[in-house]
Amino acid sequence: MREEKQLLLDEIKGKIDGSTALVLTRYDKLTPNDADGFRRSISAAGGAFAVVKKRVLVKAAEVEGITLDPKMLKGNIGVMFAYSDPLAPTKALFQFADQNKETFEVLAGHFEGKLCSAADVKAISQLPSQDVMRAQFLGLLEAPMSQTLAVMEALLTSVMYCLENKSQQT
Repeated sequence: MREEKQLLLDEIKGKIDGSTALVLTRYDKLTPNDADGFRRSISAAGGAFAVVKKRVLVKAAEVEGITLDPKMLKGNIGVMFAYSDPLAPTKALFQFADQNKETFEVLAGHFEGKLCSAADVKAISQLPSQDVMRAQFLGLLEAPMSQTLAVMEALLTSVMYCLENKSQQT
């Protein structure tokens, strides 16, 4: 293998190894402004987008233990790497994909050691973020206590109103 290709392979292996998730995409005829805006939105969400040669991607993925089908990699291939929370960059990716349906397509993804179809990746992108899920869980735990407190408070205030009305009648 030539030195340049080995450097590319090592770079992609490092990105795959350092990421928590990745999403494979196919793109065609993206304008430079659209591509730049897309890369910025992915970067702001905690990820990165790279255009990758198919052979280099397949070899790097095999080294990292990911089996990719070269038949599904047709056209220009790009990979979105998520470095921390995979939901935010995936949401940004699908937001861009929905706006550019004719030029951008999600092919597959790799989350938590499993290869996912495009439909699975879309379902993952629609999940709430970790902070939202934590808030929902805490709300679920807090609801019975706050409802019990509200009932007790209502009972106490109703007794107070009854006593006040009784004292005003006499």
